[in-house]
Amino acid sequence: MSRSKQPQWDFGELFPSEENRTILTVSELTSRVKVAIEAHVGEVWVTGEISNLRQQASGHAYFSLKDDRAQLACVLFRGTRVGQRDLMEDGLKVVAQGDLTVYEPQGRYQLNVRSLELQGVGELQVRFDKLKQKLQGEGLFDNERKRALPKYPQRIGVVTSLDAAALRDVLHVVGRRQSSLEVVIVPSRVQGQGAEMELARGVDQLNRFAESSSLDLILLTRGGGSIEDLWAFNEEVLARAVSSSSVPVVSAVGHEIDFTICDFVSDVRAATPSAAAEIITEGAVALRGWLDDIGYRLMREVRRRLGVGQANVEQLSGRMRRCHPRRRLQDHMQRVDELSEALRRGRVIHLRGMMERWKMLSDWLRRFRPGQAIALRGEGMTRLRADFSGRMRFRLRCKSDHLVRLEERLRLLSPKNILARGYSITCNSQSGEIIRQAAQVKKGQRIRTHVSKGEFDSSVE
Repeated sequence: MSRSKQPQWDFGELFPSEENRTILTVSELTSRVKVAIEAHVGEVWVTGEISNLRQQASGHAYFSLKDDRAQLACVLFRGTRVGQRDLMEDGLKVVAQGDLTVYEPQGRYQLNVRSLELQGVGELQVRFDKLKQKLQGEGLFDNERKRALPKYPQRIGVVTSLDAAALRDVLHVVGRRQSSLEVVIVPSRVQGQGAEMELARGVDQLNRFAESSSLDLILLTRGGGSIEDLWAFNEEVLARAVSSSSVPVVSAVGHEIDFTICDFVSDVRAATPSAAAEIITEGAVALRGWLDDIGYRLMREVRRRLGVGQANVEQLSGRMRRCHPRRRLQDHMQRVDELSEALRRGRVIHLRGMMERWKMLSDWLRRFRPGQAIALRGEGMTRLRADFSGRMRFRLRCKSDHLVRLEERLRLLSPKNILARGYSITCNSQSGEIIRQAAQVKKGQRIRTHVSKGEFDSSVE
C-alpha cells in the first residue's frame, strides 16, 4: 500500500544510448540508482508482515516487510521516535512510513522507517499480552503467592470512583449482609490517562493506613466497559502495587467476561463488584446462620426437658392414685402438690435461666470480633517480617558486593576494554567472520575493521 503519488520514471540519464555509451563503476551506478530512487519515490507508506527482526545492541532495528510475493528490507534507527518499537515482533502485520533509499555498500534498496502502525491485532491487546507474559514469567500470577481472605473481616479498604455504580453495589450488599463491616474508601479515577497512578497510590495509601490501624483487605473495583475504559487496570504500575501489597487484595473489575492484569495479580478475583462484596461477607453470613441454628437447638432442648418433667409429674400422680391408705394418700397428694408447685417454679426458673444464657451467648457471639485475634497474629507477622527484612538486606548487601566484584572482572575482560588499549578486530564484510590469519583473505575482498570508537571498511590489495 502506498500513499505517495505515482512516480514518473525517466531512465534516459541512467542508461545512455549506444552512441553515448559511458562505462560506469559499480559504485557510480549504485549512486545513480540511489539518487533516482530517492528523487522519484522518496517517502512511501507500505504494509506487510515483519520477519527476520534483529534488535542490535546499538539500538537500531533491522527487519523485512513481506507479503506473499515479495519482501522489503527495512531499518529503524535508534534515534527515530516510534511509539510501537517495543511491540515489534516477527509475524506482526504493520503499516510503515519512511524514505526509500539504497544501501550502497551492498547495492540493496531499503526503507528507512520513520513511523509504524499496527494492523490486525490492536495495539492495546499486544501490550496486554506482552505485560501478561512478562509478569507471569516473574511469578506474579503463581497460586503460591495468593493469600486467603480473612473469614470475618471487620474493616476493609475500597479504591474506586465515588461516582461509580460499582461502589453503590458494594455498599448495598455489605449493608444487607454485614452491616457492622467498616468500609474505608480511597477515591480515585478508574479510567483515563493517569488513572493507573491514582489507583496505585490508593493501594499504597491503604497499606500505610494498615500499619497503624487494622485493615483486613483491599478491594479494587469498577463497572464494565471497553478495553480502553478498563485499561488503567492493565498498567504495570498498578500490577506492581497490588503484588507488593501487605494486605490481601480483591479485584472486581468489569463484568464476568472481563479480565485484567490486576485480576491475575490480586489474591482473589471476583466476577462483579456485587460478587466481591458477597465473597467478603460470606463468613459473617455463615456465622449468623450458625447463631440461628444454636437458638433453635436451645429451644428444642428446653421443650424436651419440659416434656420429660411433665411425664414425670403424670407418672407420680398415677402412682399416688393407686395408693389405698387414705392418710398416705393424703400425704402423697399434699407432697404432689408441693412437688408440682416446686416443679412449676423450677421449670419457669430453669426456662428463664436457659433463655438468659441463650441471650447471653447470642450477645457474646454478636459482639465477637475476630479482629483482636487477627491483630495479635498481625503483630507476630510484623515481627517476623522485620526479622526477615533485616536478613534479606544483609544478604542483598553481600550479593551486591559480589556483583560489583564480578562487574569489575567483567569490565577488565570486556572486548571493548581491549579495543580501547589500541587493538582492533577485522572481519569479513559479507559473512561477518573474524579474520585471524592472512590466509583467510584474498585480493579485492572487502573487510571491515572495528576499533575503539567506530569501524571502517577497506579492500585487500
